[in-house]
Amino acid sequence: MAKVLLIGPDDEEQQRLLQELRRNEHVCSLQEDVEEAVSEIEMEAPDVVLVNLARPVFAQRELREVLQACGGNARIPVIGLLGDELLPEYDVSQGFDDFQLYPCRPLELVTRVRQALWHAGKMPREDQNVLSCGDLVIDTNRYEVFLAGRPVEVTFKEYELLRFLASNPDRVFTREALLNRVWGYDYYGGARTVDVHIRRLRSKIEDRDHLFIETVRNVGYRFRPSNPAA
Repeated sequence: MAKVLLIGPDDEEQQRLLQELRRNEHVCSLQEDVEEAVSEIEMEAPDVVLVNLARPVFAQRELREVLQACGGNARIPVIGLLGDELLPEYDVSQGFDDFQLYPCRPLELVTRVRQALWHAGKMPREDQNVLSCGDLVIDTNRYEVFLAGRPVEVTFKEYELLRFLASNPDRVFTREALLNRVWGYDYYGGARTVDVHIRRLRSKIEDRDHLFIETVRNVGYRFRPSNPAA
């Protein structure tokens, strides 16, 4: 459970986002006034702050006040909610930890909040339903995969294979072992089945900046939580 402060207008869209955050057991508050929001940050020290930059338009002075309040001894992650029209002029040096396109899918925002908590070392240890490795998040309760906050469409077997590998980081598994663990002992397919699923997984979760599954020549595969591409 984490405390989340949303700075923005009290409208139907904000309430929809807050509802999803609360459904995921976060304690949420909404502040329309920036001065009151800064006061809450200083007094209550929320775990994550969301700033709706899409509307209304915040003055630069107000943004600086929010970011300065979040930059004290207990660093508070700040996620900016941005409309498409603001992307060309988005200043990466402002101090936001992440941004989310707005309007946004509530579940996607929940995942970005979870990722921010993880990077800040605030992810509850009792949360056993989340496997996280940098930008890769596997929600084992919902059977969903996210990369950099965005959902990744995977088949059930691709999900099971990724979940198993990520649950056993740095361990090398032969193709036969993966067939037994993921497909079951009664599966009669060949080892090439594993190669095909690994290739499909890599096409969905890996790029130049994200490498998770390593091929161990003549043996099999292993999951590398250190993300050697970073």
